Amino acid sequence: MRGGMRVLVCPDSFKGTLSAVEVATALGAGIEEAGGVADLCPAADGGEGTAETVRAAIGGEVRTAAVHDPLGRPIEASFVLVEDGATAVIDTAAASGLPLIAPAERDVETAEAASTCGTGELIAAAIDAGARRVLLAAGGSATTDGGVGAIEALRERGISAATITDGGWGCAGDAALVVLCDVTTRFEDAAAVFGPQKGADGAAVKRLTERLGRIAEELPRDPRGMPMTGCAGGLSGGLWAAFGAELRPGAEFVLDLLGFGDRLRAADLAVTGEGRIDSQSLEGKIVGQIAAACVAAGRPLHVVVGQDGLGREAAASAGIASVAEAGTVEALRAAGRRLATPR
Repeated sequence: MRGGMRVLVCPDSFKGTLSAVEVATALGAGIEEAGGVADLCPAADGGEGTAETVRAAIGGEVRTAAVHDPLGRPIEASFVLVEDGATAVIDTAAASGLPLIAPAERDVETAEAASTCGTGELIAAAIDAGARRVLLAAGGSATTDGGVGAIEALRERGISAATITDGGWGCAGDAALVVLCDVTTRFEDAAAVFGPQKGADGAAVKRLTERLGRIAEELPRDPRGMPMTGCAGGLSGGLWAAFGAELRPGAEFVLDLLGFGDRLRAADLAVTGEGRIDSQSLEGKIVGQIAAACVAAGRPLHVVVGQDGLGREAAASAGIASVAEAGTVEALRAAGRRLATPR
């Protein structure tokens, strides 16, 4: 049996450049080159790429469906069926993601018009494919519609809260619809926090916030004031209010699914990473969840990122042993070699 240093490799994606699987593979290759033993555990926090990360970890089948993008244009989007088809994993970004709107198109008009209709269509397609539970990763959306587009798309296909709660959909002991949340933002704050990155100026943010208020008053339950209801421009809150969706911190949920705790205890140290680390990375994101777990387990944690916006003092306060910048595959391999080289 190999006696090298055992390293748990559990990164998130480097958004826009490398998937979590690609980052983990590159780090793992460097660790193995230095004589270490790498346990590859690519992760996600409910943002873009969550479905593929879960599929890579536990297997599954990719399905596609004809849906509409945030501006109502027809596209093909994919989802993943796992657990012998009983569970579907869907990225909101697949049908309602910001990358589906070209940078030149991102303005006040598109920020206000963007709809989650395509995500509702994708959920419906997963149900049609036989899924009894849907895990919806909420991150990366272009929308601030309070989930109205998705709710209407589901209702048009005969899916209602009664359908779910009467047992026509769902597994014993599980919520039928679980939204994996990558932020804790409240419904009423969604436009102010995320609207500007979707093209909204100050006046548009005000209008969107007022619209979310009207939507909240019309929903079966008022989502305002609850953490995590503002994900994907209020999509999470809308689905909670209209369908009784369960809202879960995405990082915690995915790490549990991957058996992270047992794998960490079997390792000598851990390495995680993301495209950019900053103070928000420590608040419910993968890096923060893993840092807390490593402190509790007494395992050193090293972080590899594309860009370090955290700083040494803040990293040390969070229990992080080191932060290194490595934004390319070769740089990640080199970082892996350094981590596994005895000091």
